[in-house]
Amino acid sequence: MEFKIPVRDNKKLLALMNRVNTDPELIQIWKCANVNAVDRCGISDHGEIHIRIVANAALKIIRLLVKGGIEPSVVTHHGLTVEDAEVIVVLAACLHDTGISIHRDSHERYSLFISFRKARELLEGIYAEPELTIMVSETLHAVIAHDSKEKSLTIEAGVMKLADAADMTRGRSRIPFEAGKVNIHSVSAMAVDDVNIKKGEIKPVCIEVKLSNSAGIYQIDELLRNKLKFSPLKPFVEVIATIEGETERRLFDSFTI
Repeated sequence: MEFKIPVRDNKKLLALMNRVNTDPELIQIWKCANVNAVDRCGISDHGEIHIRIVANAALKIIRLLVKGGIEPSVVTHHGLTVEDAEVIVVLAACLHDTGISIHRDSHERYSLFISFRKARELLEGIYAEPELTIMVSETLHAVIAHDSKEKSLTIEAGVMKLADAADMTRGRSRIPFEAGKVNIHSVSAMAVDDVNIKKGEIKPVCIEVKLSNSAGIYQIDELLRNKLKFSPLKPFVEVIATIEGETERRLFDSFTI
């Protein structure tokens, strides 16, 4: 299945996506990561579907920020362009969980081992030096900083962190839980019906989360709040959670300790 994102008039982003779609090594790394995540650790999908969701979310967030007057860090500090910032967040999305192919624990750091070579390989010819090294460095920062406890030093890294957390609809929580076990992780993961990224009323970005049950607040508190805590995006993002309907959907029959 072709990996599609709305590249618009960004020729560099189009070139990158053409390479991603024809890179058998990267596609297999995603599959290996998902084997470790789903089959061996019993947690939610961290493979190609997750990558697609995060890449599209990251692109939407960076565009909303730019539309709201927020300048990407690669523009501010390196004199590059908004289009380059889009390349960074999409490439970071493609590479951020590659380390899970090695191990789920500390995967953000393992991802760096793979991402340094892979980023240079995918961007070679699209960028020349010194821009190539700038783009790789900024991408690697976004990869490592998607860890909720790692401080994001750039707008692009903040976008990556938030986009990763936004993949939290029913059964797709980024919070690890044991399949079939009733606890706050599994129950709250089933309570998120929809996540919509849109222009905010008072801030450039709004993350609108629709819940079927108030247990889903745990997902928002643990994922979105923690991801924004160490992010430069905090002043520019509003999060709105609503519970659909007059009654809450029952998520389990009984709970026994």
